[in-house]
Amino acid sequence: MIKFHNPEAKTAVEPTPYELSYDIRPNKGEDVTVGLLANGFPDSEVFIKKVGEAIQQRLPNIHIKFWNKGNAGVTANEKMLQEISESCQVAIAAYGH
Repeated sequence: MIKFHNPEAKTAVEPTPYELSYDIRPNKGEDVTVGLLANGFPDSEVFIKKVGEAIQQRLPNIHIKFWNKGNAGVTANEKMLQEISESCQVAIAAYGH
């Protein structure tokens, strides 16, 4: 079993609530596509694929698509962002180390 450590610390800045949401749970994820984006750091693709596997275990009807920037030092290009936004209802980006 993989355990992940949350490195968040207390902060003096008031958190801003995240208001974008999409419920992927109905019908075990049917008709939902989740885009997973690895940032190009070593192990980021392995990590994001594990996230995809965990999502599919909980929601077996969900569709998962993967992207990898290939270089952590650059932003995702417009073509990639367009592909993700046009084909997915949800997107998750991950960092490797």
